[in-house]
Amino acid sequence: MILKEATEKDIPLIQELAGRSWKSAYADILSEEQMKYMLSEMYSQSEIESQLRNHNYHYFLIQDEDSGSFEGFIGYEHHYSDKTTKLHRIYLVPESKGKGFGKKALQFLNEKVKENEDSRIILNVNKHNTARQFYESQGYSVYDEGVFDIGNGFVMDDYLMEFLIHK
Repeated sequence: MILKEATEKDIPLIQELAGRSWKSAYADILSEEQMKYMLSEMYSQSEIESQLRNHNYHYFLIQDEDSGSFEGFIGYEHHYSDKTTKLHRIYLVPESKGKGFGKKALQFLNEKVKENEDSRIILNVNKHNTARQFYESQGYSVYDEGVFDIGNGFVMDDYLMEFLIHK
């Protein structure tokens, strides 16, 4: 697996990978209308450009080093709050799940968090998303839950999870 730092020229690829992975991850959880709304808001050209201009926010493309294909991406923000990095997004296309890419991406994130002197990683995961079990298998635990108004009459009903970095 290769993790390649994304730049503005990679935005169309990020958008395409997000669309493919979301169709699989959220098909039984969110309405088609909510998925379209969230993708258009969270993965718009201007939104990703803004994130890439933030020196604490990083996108890395997950690439299969054997085939050269892009399998997904990870997006995170160091110093989101005190000593805390927020994992905003980690998505894999359906056909790449179960091949170790997610686990390796989280291990990479742990190293980046240590390098940037944060000691905690937080994330939100939809309460009905099976990804919760994946995160728990990697040492994350639920510390809270919340319902967040995201506009247009939609909400995110999430578990808030954390991973503590031991130095």
